Amino acid sequence: MLDHAGGSTAVLALVATRISASNESSAMPHRSIEDPTILRRLLDATLLIEADLALPALLHQVTQEARSMTGARYGALGVLNEDRTGLDEFITVGLEADEEERIGPRPTGRGVLGVLIAEPVPLRMAELGSHAESNGFPLGHPPMSSFLGVPIKVRDEVYGNLYLTDKIGWSEFTGDDEALVSALAAAAGIAIENALLHRRAQDVAVHDERDRLARELHDTVIQRFFRIGLALQSIACAAQAADVSDALNDVISDVDDSIRQLRSTLFALGQTGDERGLKARVISLIDELRVVVGFTVRSSFDGPVDTAISDEIAEHLLATVHEGITNVARHARATQASIHLAVRSDHCQLQIIDNGNGMGTGGSSGDDLGLADLRRRAEKLQGRFDVQIPSAGGTVLTWEVPLVAEVAASNSRQTTGRSCRLDVAPR
Repeated sequence: MLDHAGGSTAVLALVATRISASNESSAMPHRSIEDPTILRRLLDATLLIEADLALPALLHQVTQEARSMTGARYGALGVLNEDRTGLDEFITVGLEADEEERIGPRPTGRGVLGVLIAEPVPLRMAELGSHAESNGFPLGHPPMSSFLGVPIKVRDEVYGNLYLTDKIGWSEFTGDDEALVSALAAAAGIAIENALLHRRAQDVAVHDERDRLARELHDTVIQRFFRIGLALQSIACAAQAADVSDALNDVISDVDDSIRQLRSTLFALGQTGDERGLKARVISLIDELRVVVGFTVRSSFDGPVDTAISDEIAEHLLATVHEGITNVARHARATQASIHLAVRSDHCQLQIIDNGNGMGTGGSSGDDLGLADLRRRAEKLQGRFDVQIPSAGGTVLTWEVPLVAEVAASNSRQTTGRSCRLDVAPR
């Protein structure tokens, strides 16, 4: 803070540096201000709004400072929408809560407010209602006369506008008011840019931390659960006593539920972002199951797999891939297998094909081979699941669901009887 009038030279130099940094080609609006007290007030406001404020608090502070410096009864700051044709946000100071409630919806940028959007240059008038674009005030709006509007630019692009009305004790705002608010707006543009950059940096940091946690969960907890589940499956299938087999299947169900919950957490943590699409996850799952099936399962894709399939469908689809390939390993005695995932105009279709011994004596339903769960998953999404046995041998599993489905509201887990299987994918 400066304590002497002679310090106005330093004030001027610092304000000039801050403002010229935002737009070197424009004239510096503060140069017309000669009163050192006003300049000191401008510096105080500039330093205050450049403090470490979150964006909402910063916008409110800028509006309050503009109102205070000019002696305006009311102040507002309108933030432009993305295409810069209207207002996306409208912050006000000077209005009581009951006044704002009576006014109703916030302005969207029409009338005089829209003039600054179309022509982003300072606008000053003694009587707001005299402007050709004035539409009057809504019912319950307090009367307003004098008006001063100034654009706020961030990197030479208009971010929003400052609006001030009713200069207390004066019939209109002065040229000094316009210069003062223009200088404040220039400094505010720098502060807003810093706040936006800080918020983006925080978002990136949060995303990185969420991604780290998701990967840590996957690399440790889920993989461990998956290995435990496979071991329990092997023991359950080999168990002779019915009570032992039932007890092991209960444990398998608990592991199943735990993996489901962890996988839901992974989705919430952002594990399914653009950097890891569904196609990559399917390929990764197939690679993990190579040790189970004994050979590499070929894969092919058709259509916008990564963008058209929702997270919910992807969850069921990955579980279907896991169950289908696992059943090939257990029952088909195949030497080759492939999957094909296609997205059409309104549905997605997954086919798992092998050259094994077909469904054997189990019938075409395949329910005794643990395939009932795949049918249930398809039906839950209003789709279908078919098992075909070509004349040339082998098996073709077809799992098809609409891309947009009226899924049942109930998400309770349905029981399908005991079977020695772990029906979720490890990823």
